[in-house]
Amino acid sequence: MALLYRLRSAFPSNSTYINYRLHYRSLSTILSPDSSNPLSAKQKSRAALSLLKTEENPERIIDICRAASLTPEFHLDRIAFSVAISKLSKFKHFDGIRRFLEELKSRPDLKNERFACHAIVLYGQANMLDHAIRTFKQIDELGVRHSVKTLNALLFACNLAKDYKELKRVYMEFPKIYGIEPDIDTYNRVIKAFSESGSSSSVSSIVAEMDRKDVKPNATTFANWLAGCYMEEKFEDVEKVLNLMEKYGVRRGVATYNARIRSLCKLKRSTEAKALFDGMLSRGMDPNSVTYCELIHGFCKEGNLDEAKSIFKRMINSGCQPDSECYFTLTYFLCRGGDYETAFKICLESMKKGWVPNFSTMKSLVDGLVSISKVEEAKQLIGQIKERFSKNVEKWSEIEAGLPQ
Repeated sequence: MALLYRLRSAFPSNSTYINYRLHYRSLSTILSPDSSNPLSAKQKSRAALSLLKTEENPERIIDICRAASLTPEFHLDRIAFSVAISKLSKFKHFDGIRRFLEELKSRPDLKNERFACHAIVLYGQANMLDHAIRTFKQIDELGVRHSVKTLNALLFACNLAKDYKELKRVYMEFPKIYGIEPDIDTYNRVIKAFSESGSSSSVSSIVAEMDRKDVKPNATTFANWLAGCYMEEKFEDVEKVLNLMEKYGVRRGVATYNARIRSLCKLKRSTEAKALFDGMLSRGMDPNSVTYCELIHGFCKEGNLDEAKSIFKRMINSGCQPDSECYFTLTYFLCRGGDYETAFKICLESMKKGWVPNFSTMKSLVDGLVSISKVEEAKQLIGQIKERFSKNVEKWSEIEAGLPQ
């Protein structure tokens, strides 16, 4: 009731307020039905996440989160938080983000280290780094002490905001100010930032500090470093980093190969990435779904659709499962390349898993099917979209009505 009282004064007309109050009640009904059949916490989270994906009103996005009483203790809730903050950022509703996160700090169940870290990261995701730093500095208000976990959350927030200058300052100053001893995650976040900002040559000094602090580098350390070398096209340094891995006894596992394959694909050197992939197989190493997806994305973006389709088929036969992004990328590029029949098959597989490409890709596929006289397939696709997904139903009905009879 206190919330609705505060909202009452914010609306210029009584009818607007009444409509909003009815909407707020409907949200409460969706997330918290009558006491005879209450939703579990997980069911509330699922309902909230479903609503968040389609909601376009910034204040209603916040109300959905409030109604679900989200907490970073649960994976589904963390996803919901992230979706909400992403959409609010897209709408530039930064004051709403601030109000919402500051409001959460008053909840007794969220006065803990986990929420403190999550709030810092969410501010970073929203590119509100000044608020992330303020939250870190005032962390005692949540009954939490400064720790390496909160420091790492702040470094991660800097990475998300791509403020590498501020990340370097935090790394150089805060451990001394707050008496925090960096751990492997601290160093890996800093190395990732150096690599992403074109300063891979500075990583050696971080590794030297790790030596002094008796912190052993791991596969993530070198994967981040390698990504920086590739981004700057310092191929001679790649071999040096690989040799250092041997020195530290870090095995060249799938994660290392994936980092190298991803980097080569970004440079449009997918053929070289494929050679690395073949090298993995010759060494008896099993690629994972990430390996295949990186190669598929790489070849698609270079226009080599035959190779992308071949790798996709190989992926399925190996037992690895494509993620939604892999399906969407392949469908998009197949349509762009005019292979509408294969795109149709891939799209149907994706939709069976509950994943539908965006409207423009689907419209391109429908138009493409019609252009090659596959009108029935186009109608089948539209029918499935309308049956399984509520978004854009009216648009699809109009498109369907305009198809050749």
